[in-house]
Amino acid sequence: MKVGISAFAWTSAFGASHLELLPMIRNLGLQGVEVPMFDPGVLQVDSIRGACERNGLMPTVCAILPKQYNPISPEREVRLSAIQHLKKCIGATAAMGAKLLGGPLFAPIGYLPEHRPTKDEWLWATEVFQTLGDDLNAYDLTLSIEPVNRSETFFLRTAEEASRLCELIGNPRIGVTIDTFHANIEERSIAEAIRSLGSHLKHIHASENDRGPLGRGHVPFVEIVNTLEELQFDGFVMIEGFGYSLQEKSAPGYLWAYPNVSPEAFVSESVQFLKGIAPKNHALG
Repeated sequence: MKVGISAFAWTSAFGASHLELLPMIRNLGLQGVEVPMFDPGVLQVDSIRGACERNGLMPTVCAILPKQYNPISPEREVRLSAIQHLKKCIGATAAMGAKLLGGPLFAPIGYLPEHRPTKDEWLWATEVFQTLGDDLNAYDLTLSIEPVNRSETFFLRTAEEASRLCELIGNPRIGVTIDTFHANIEERSIAEAIRSLGSHLKHIHASENDRGPLGRGHVPFVEIVNTLEELQFDGFVMIEGFGYSLQEKSAPGYLWAYPNVSPEAFVSESVQFLKGIAPKNHALG
């Protein structure tokens, strides 16, 4: 496995000033950086690509859908708009030099209609993601769908549900991200959830149960890392959390910062923790 850090530790609005962080990320022995994407049109993709190349880092993308782009909306025009938005996300991801676009791409965070998932919603999600196949092939890109917890969605919460969606889509370029924060809420065993995905597993977000530095909470990272090594997982494990930053006081409510821990302290402590539990993993130096 390869190990990187999500820029969410610093910001949800990644810009030119954040490129100055990349040498520090590289010097920690990390191999990648995950860039938040809300509006693909505002990201300085050429600058990000150049900075990552200069620092020997591989970018990945975590996209969050704005409310107006909903792949499981009952309104056809909204679903068509979601397809166009996702195509723009794919293009921006490729322009950045990234090979993986992830995130809870099945619906906007907080879309919680008062019903259980319907057959129509499964069909709509399947159709939207099947439509993206040609773009993914053209850019040689992987799309990795992230289940999230019941407070943020009603639709895709578990590895089992995500695997079902992948089977319906039927495209090997489309798989699953397991985020250990969400899985800690929704799965009986995170390791078994990871194992159950088989070839659908594309990406990991390593996030503590309180979104703080890895190792301070109760997510069973030793078991998770052992499982990934057993599976010979060769994708990215992206450390994800939210260090306190003065510039990010207005971050969305689901991205509350861990109190009194700077982004740099969050990253350093989390990396040291992973080094301690995965001493044989050359990715951590």
